[in-house]
Amino acid sequence: MKLKHYDHDGCARFVTFGVHRRIPVLTNSVFRRLVIQCIDNIRNEYELRLVSYVIMQEHVHLVLIPPDEVKLGYVIGEIKRISARQIHRHLNNTGSVLTSRFMVNRNGREKFAFWQRRCFDHNCRSEEAMWSRVEYCHKNPVLRGLVARPEDWIWSSYRWYTGDRKVVLRMDVDIE
Repeated sequence: MKLKHYDHDGCARFVTFGVHRRIPVLTNSVFRRLVIQCIDNIRNEYELRLVSYVIMQEHVHLVLIPPDEVKLGYVIGEIKRISARQIHRHLNNTGSVLTSRFMVNRNGREKFAFWQRRCFDHNCRSEEAMWSRVEYCHKNPVLRGLVARPEDWIWSSYRWYTGDRKVVLRMDVDIE
């Protein structure tokens, strides 16, 4: 069954996409930075308003507001495609044995698959729902036991909302 996506409604969207086989490789700062740079580039290219993000060990959460003319599924596909290509290139250049863990056979061809094929997205129908998802992003590293406090995890938007502008990825929204 094909899931229905509701684009063009002006709502913020909460999106989650995961690493293939849930392999916890986003512990690597190089990979995290490649994903963040890709998010930033795509955000600018498609004029997305980034509200929140968190990079976890095996998945990424984003809260963003796409312009009405943008199909979110396509944009997330671009983030995944471009970041996977860059990570694959990095693995090949370093001779990493990790490459083999991401090889899959699709339609009789072996190919590199860094991300799971699908993503989860949820329309935030109210401002309260949007901020609830932002809070979820920020609490995720604490709930997983990676840090004691949200501000200790540099791979999220939490610090932006405390007024710290020396962050790895700037947000397009502030708490008013």
